Amino acid sequence: MNHIIIKETPMEVETAELTEVQRRELFAALVAAQDEGLGVKKSRQAVAARFGVDAETVVEVEDEGLDKEWPPLGKK
Repeated sequence: MNHIIIKETPMEVETAELTEVQRRELFAALVAAQDEGLGVKKSRQAVAARFGVDAETVVEVEDEGLDKEWPPLGKK
């Protein structure tokens, strides 16, 4: 008989739970971290920890910010 073991992990905020203002702040923090010389992977990890989200959420917000040209890259 096979048993499935499920590890519990702390609840993390998902992209859908972040407001647009929070997503824009996260995006700006990510761009700033990379502008300061932090590599892509490390900047994503740092921003994820700061905002209490997982790395996947950071990537989703990053993609949204790039698509919509959020500041500091473009439109307001």
